[in-house]
Parts: sequence; C-alpha cells; structure tokens
Amino acid sequence: MSYRTEDIAYVQAAEPAASTPTAQQRSTAEYRALDAAHHIHPFSDMGALNRSGSRVIVKAHGVYLWDSEGNKIIDGMAGLWCVNVGYGRKELADAAYGQMQELPYYNTFFKTTHPPVIELSASLAELAPESFNHFFYCNSGSEGNDTVLRIVHRYWATLGKHSKKVVISRKNGYHGSTIAGGTLGGMEYMHEQMPSKVENIVHIDQPYFFGEAKSNQTPEEFALARAQQLEAKILETGAQNVAAFIGEPFQGAGGVIFPASTYWPEIERICRKYDILLVADEVIGGFGRTGEWFAHQHFGFEPDLITMAKGLTSGYVPMGAVGLNDRVAKAIVENGEFNHGLTYSGHPVAAAVAVANLKLLRDEKIVERVKTDTGPYFQKKLRDTFAHHPIVGEIAGAGLVAGLQLAEEPASRKRFANGGDVGGVCRDFCFNGNLIMRASGDRMLLSPPLVISRQEIDELVSKAKKAIDATAQQLGISQR
Repeated sequence: MSYRTEDIAYVQAAEPAASTPTAQQRSTAEYRALDAAHHIHPFSDMGALNRSGSRVIVKAHGVYLWDSEGNKIIDGMAGLWCVNVGYGRKELADAAYGQMQELPYYNTFFKTTHPPVIELSASLAELAPESFNHFFYCNSGSEGNDTVLRIVHRYWATLGKHSKKVVISRKNGYHGSTIAGGTLGGMEYMHEQMPSKVENIVHIDQPYFFGEAKSNQTPEEFALARAQQLEAKILETGAQNVAAFIGEPFQGAGGVIFPASTYWPEIERICRKYDILLVADEVIGGFGRTGEWFAHQHFGFEPDLITMAKGLTSGYVPMGAVGLNDRVAKAIVENGEFNHGLTYSGHPVAAAVAVANLKLLRDEKIVERVKTDTGPYFQKKLRDTFAHHPIVGEIAGAGLVAGLQLAEEPASRKRFANGGDVGGVCRDFCFNGNLIMRASGDRMLLSPPLVISRQEIDELVSKAKKAIDATAQQLGISQR
C-alpha cells in the first residue's frame, strides 16, 4: 500500500512562516561571524569551516530544513540519525511545554521518582523484547555506553567473578565520543587525539565485506570468519577474564555496514558458550530504523543489554537509556547500591517527550510502515538507481537506512586510493544540491526521517544520483 504525503499527520500543519519566533533575527553574515568567533563545532576543522562559513539552519518541518538564505533542503540523515518522527511535531512540543509547567526538573536520586520517568519505563517495557523490563537513563548514547561498562562490571562483581573485566569491541565501530565510548569504538582517527584510554577494552575486526574480504570469499563466509575472531580473542584473553562483547547491529558512523546473515547468530553462540554478556548498541538502530523496533530483531539475535538514544525522543531533547534484561537487572537491583548516576538521569521533560514520541511511533504505525511500505520502496529505489553506476560498488541497508560504497572499479571491489577525499567531494555536491547525505570515508550514508513519503524518497534519491553523477564526472569517469 502506498502513502501519499497528505496521509501523514505531520504535514497537516502548515509549514512555519517566516514571521514565527523560530525565524532568523540576524543576517547570514552576522550569524556566521558570531559562530566563527565563539562556537567550536563537533568533528570539524574549525579554521577551514570559519573561512568558508557555516550553513545556518533556521527552521525545519517534516523531512525538510530551511537555511538562512531561504534554501529548502531535504534531510537525508534525520539530523544525526535521530529525527524519526520528522520535524515540527506539535505533540512533542506540547509534551515538553506541559511538563515544564508542571515539573520542569527533579532528580531521581534520594529515593524519589516522578510520573514521566515511570510512564516511560513502562512504555519501553512494552516495546522492548520480553526479557527487558528495567531501564537506566542518561543524556546520550555516549553516556549510555559508559553506563553499560558500569553495569557489566557490577554484574560480574555481584556474582563473585571479579576477573571478568575485559570488554571486546570492533575496529571502526562507533560507541560515542567520551573517553570510554571512544575507546570502545576502535576508530583510529579518534584514538590519535585521545592518548588516555579506558583499560580492559580490546578489539576484533569489523565485518566490512566490500573493503576487507578476500576475493574468493562469499559474504556469508567472510561474515562467519569475522564473527569467529571473537572466539579467538576470548581464548587469547581467557574466558574467565572477558565480561562482554559490544557491537552495533549494523555499523552506523562506520559506513552503514550490514553483516551477512551468518554473523550475528555466530556472535551470539560464542557469547553464550563462554558466558559473556552481549551488548547491542541500538543508539542508531533503535526505534524503527530497520523496520523493526530494534535493529537486533532484524538480525535475529538476543542481547543482554541495549543502549538507546537518538530515536528515543526523535532528537527533540537529549536523552539516552540502557535496557537491562531480567538476568542482569536482578543482579543490579538485588545487590546493594549501584554507584552510578547523572544529574539529568530520567529528566522529566525528556521523559515526557520520549513518551509522546513513542506514542506517535506506535499509534501512527510508523515502524510498521517502514517495514512494509516505505522501507522496501526506499531500498528498491536505491538499487534500481545505482545498481550499474560506474562508481557505486555496493548498496547496503534495510528499512530507512543505507550505505552507498563509492569505488573506482565496483565489480572488483577496488576502492579509490583517496576515498575519503572522494566522499568529501560527493558530500559537497549533495550539500550544494540541497540534500543532506553524509560521507563516512568513501561510503555515502542515508537515514531519513521515518515519516518520509514515497514522493519524498523519489526526490531524495534523485538528488543523491545527481551528486554521485557529478562526483563521477569530476573524477573523469564516464556514465555507462
């Protein structure tokens, strides 16, 4: 069944007018000057950025953004993988405003709680897999993965297995930008600027078939071999010393890398064999991105802990959480004080927005629509458009997330020697063509709001093709 744009609730409201309070109050030049003078951006070369000037985003609605020059931009990344219900949802603004009037803040320390965090916990228990009934709250995915480390170590300590301290992760994963999250991630460029690392974290290789498989391996053979590195690392470290394995069901910032079907069942088998906790980092994959409520359900495995953020509130306010299955929760709940917490753990405004967000996702059947309609349409549209493109070597993804591998010789999986530069060129063509598509090295990433319509998907893919065609032309590679 197809859905027209007008069938989706968020578009029933008019686009925000220029006179609304969110409209710009300064000229673009003034904004850029102030930004350059005072603001340090994440993951940015500030010298280069300040010379060129930031793009100033002043309003948003549905799947679109507007900049200070009046350009209308389709957001192919849902902000940073997070605006699942689209921009401009009055229901979320009303939830925040109402809660601010009623109880703008109180902590959950000192034997206290409040209705929004209670309601959110109950809602998550209904939506999460059956064995997940307890949740700890924080402000972001990074903090969520820091919390995971605390929970993992506390869990084994309560069982008297104090030697279980090592956590195994993957190279080129992404688990946040704190010291602990950055150490877990295994991204070399982040480690270069972070000489202080968390101890007892080791890495195995990522399941990146296009870039790292041997020429004679099938995707299934390669994925199985990469999963079996976990067992080798456990035996090398000593099973009695290994506490957990953590991984994103699909790698997000690492390039939207989807392992073949042999990967996660083998990872789960190894974790169970050696009594090691399995952690699913669902910061990107959670809340409908693949067409399932959680991405691990798409891949068919059962974790012991789930890290959540982003889609939990659709990015409207910061919030993260860790879901604990009953076995882990029992150890934490029944063994004295858990010495971890944050000023804003379970913040009432964030919790109220999360409750309203989950209600939208459920009541409007947004996740189901991604699974049965817009997700399959998006994936087919990408494959029909780029299957024979001269510089696209792979299209990976499911639901409303995809990674397009740029390659010099797609058929032989030969990558560009300067792939990061090529990705940057393509990203700039997207940006100039009023499309937000992210570059991760030589892979172009798409993750639009889950409320995107078929018509908007057509627009997004058309603009992506123009940008990739322009990249090929600049490289001197002709179209077939």
